Amino acid sequence: MSTREIWQKSSYSGGGDGNACVEIATRPTHIAIRDSKTPTGATLAFPPGTFTAFLEGLKSPHSATR
Repeated sequence: MSTREIWQKSSYSGGGDGNACVEIATRPTHIAIRDSKTPTGATLAFPPGTFTAFLEGLKSPHSATR
């Protein structure tokens, strides 16, 4: 039996209609990310620990200078 993914739009989706954002879906073994403008396009998938490290890297003050 397949379950339908529930995609959630980022709370940082920008102003207006939120057309500059990503969506995520939590799966049993990984976190999936897609561009909200092309929901039928490609997705990225990360194991939970790797996704957490990815988010922490984005929050790092050094990531803004890269």
